Amino acid sequence: MATPQHGSAPGAGQGRPPEGQQGGQPMWQPARGGGFWISFLVLLLANYLIINWFFPNEPTFVTIPYTNFKEQVQAGNVLAITSREEDIQGSFRAPVVVEEAEGGAMTISPAPDQLPEGQRAYERFATYKPTVIADPTLIDLLESNNVVITAEPLDTGGSPFWNLVLAFGPTLLLIGGFLWLNRRLASSMGGAGGAFGLGRSRARRYDAAATEQRVNFDDVAGIDEVEQELVELVDFLKNPAKYTALGASIPRGVLLEGPPGTGKTLLARAVAGEANVPFFSMSGSEFIEMVVGVGASRVRDLFKEAREAAPAIIFIDEIDAIGRRRGGGNVVGGNDEREQTLNQILTEMDGFSADTKVVVLAATNRADVLDPALTRPGRFDRKVTVQPPDRNGRVEILKIHSRAVPLADDIDLETIAANMPGATGAELRNLVNEASLLAARRGGSKVTMRDFTDAMERLFLGAERRVLMRPDDRERVAYHEAGHALCGLLQPESDPVRRVTIVPRAQSLGVTLSVPEDDRWNYTEEYLRARIVTTLGGRAAELVVYGNVSTGAENDLQQVTNLAQAMVMRFGMSDEVGQLQLLSSEQGNYLGSGLNQRAYSEATAQAADRAIRKIADTSYQRAIQLLTDHRAQLDALTKALLREETLDAQQILHVTSLSAGRPSEVPAPAD
Repeated sequence: MATPQHGSAPGAGQGRPPEGQQGGQPMWQPARGGGFWISFLVLLLANYLIINWFFPNEPTFVTIPYTNFKEQVQAGNVLAITSREEDIQGSFRAPVVVEEAEGGAMTISPAPDQLPEGQRAYERFATYKPTVIADPTLIDLLESNNVVITAEPLDTGGSPFWNLVLAFGPTLLLIGGFLWLNRRLASSMGGAGGAFGLGRSRARRYDAAATEQRVNFDDVAGIDEVEQELVELVDFLKNPAKYTALGASIPRGVLLEGPPGTGKTLLARAVAGEANVPFFSMSGSEFIEMVVGVGASRVRDLFKEAREAAPAIIFIDEIDAIGRRRGGGNVVGGNDEREQTLNQILTEMDGFSADTKVVVLAATNRADVLDPALTRPGRFDRKVTVQPPDRNGRVEILKIHSRAVPLADDIDLETIAANMPGATGAELRNLVNEASLLAARRGGSKVTMRDFTDAMERLFLGAERRVLMRPDDRERVAYHEAGHALCGLLQPESDPVRRVTIVPRAQSLGVTLSVPEDDRWNYTEEYLRARIVTTLGGRAAELVVYGNVSTGAENDLQQVTNLAQAMVMRFGMSDEVGQLQLLSSEQGNYLGSGLNQRAYSEATAQAADRAIRKIADTSYQRAIQLLTDHRAQLDALTKALLREETLDAQQILHVTSLSAGRPSEVPAPAD
């Protein structure tokens, strides 16, 4: 897209959120509303009441020593007993109070009418006759004191039914509560089976024939060449006999690769909509769980569902989450969960028979990290690259996203598309939405060109923020941004300057916006050097005017470092390093055989460092020279910025008295 040059005043780096801090939500979070907690408390209360209230655990009889038992018999206070082997239970004629005495003995006395607090009267007792003691006189003693010897069984504390309830009631309540929570989990997970369905597939099924929001190729624009790659797949699903008669078999899989926001997921749904077949969608990260083996189980369940609904399409978004090259440094042991999931996908895709009408679509923006076994022919037979649309494609995308938007007569979609080079379909959709929001905020009945222009500024430059600056800081920011703009105007190789502002936006105190006239797919060395000169123009302006520099060039220096490093280590644009690539397409990933290893010598690294510094130094000197020779235009542009705060391209050319061709009057210094 556009290449804004951020040239902020001192403190531009302050107020940023911590690096790596990301907002987000966990994959699943159970509901915790009032109904949940009320039900939970009701379960606890029911368990407490049943066990401790209706069925108290306090004993109904007192256990006394055998000696005290015989004393009570002799005293005539035993009414009846029942016995089983050595166990004896019985009842007193009159309630008694039992108190512990020394040596384990007990003192038993008649219970008074008013019991002291803390004491209890007992009407029943239990005792145990030691086996080593033979007492043949016990029967005579009982009979002489009119004790009834009954044949009732011993009291075991309750009926068998209530014993069963007390033993298993809490467990049954716990299981019932767990099953209820499991149903809540299942409903919140979209029917994935809750806690008992960890291995079930979480894929979302879309039936094109049963939904009103059917997506087809009419909803996809700007990537016509990609559509043609998939039309044959749709035709195969609709008319398989046409191809099988010639011995052709359906492709096992199609891999959609490209930058984020280019429409890979939309393309997959359009294929399902055109073919009018069930569409199973699942993200790669949804296969992985903490429990080992769950990912492989979900893969099996997903492919089983697809075979039962065949012809069908399986879509795995962000497949690089599980499809990374095996044997990397992040593998711990041979039973790594991610590898098990990947192995199961490989097995399932190989297990398709020739007449199985199931196609696997996958999307990723990191195709370079996928395992070769996954991308070989026979699994993913086709690789379709989805790139950002060109100018005509952007116009068509804007037409699709603005179909439901009332547009004013001054809207020119061609101009909007021309000012959004490199924009993806998602960014264009966001632009239309932002313009609609601005129009609604302003109370308009239609979306105007002004709304689109302001929305583009918001997306390119960030939201405006009002910061009270001192006059000298405001003047330094104006010179900084004027330096960016003037260096861009004075170099014919650089992108045209579209807008310059000293209104604080996002994390910057001022922004200069440079947008190419046409889509560029290839960059020359002169163009890249001109970009570096323009980027360093803000710091050069501060040095020319004030004789010192500030912290406002933090973002500029980061851009210069990355660009100069890419020129030397990726593109071979230096004599010191030559035609070698020392840096891969991933910024900061040195080419090598292993982690943190580089495949070149220390001497080559030092030569690369010298070449990078040379590019930065010569570009800085060129920026200083340009602004020194055009000091009057720098001052004029700064005064206009202080007065107007924001200048467009025509105003910039008018203030600086430069033509649109931006002829350079200063030769570039020799390296």
